Amino acid sequence: MEVIKLKDEFIKLGQALKAAGCVESGLEAKIVIKEGQVTVNGEVEYQRGKKLHEGDIVTFDGEIIKIEK
Repeated sequence: MEVIKLKDEFIKLGQALKAAGCVESGLEAKIVIKEGQVTVNGEVEYQRGKKLHEGDIVTFDGEIIKIEK
């Protein structure tokens, strides 16, 4: 499980995937999100700009990312 510590109130989904090392670029993040490969709190998410807050759980390609303050 990868943990991302928030510096601000939220982090956007595409940024979180990049910060966790799950994707190489924003373009790759856009593609995998648009294809429905990413879930946020158990629900498929299609918005790269989805704001993630403390306690949110992102899953992608077998990886789990937890958002903490």
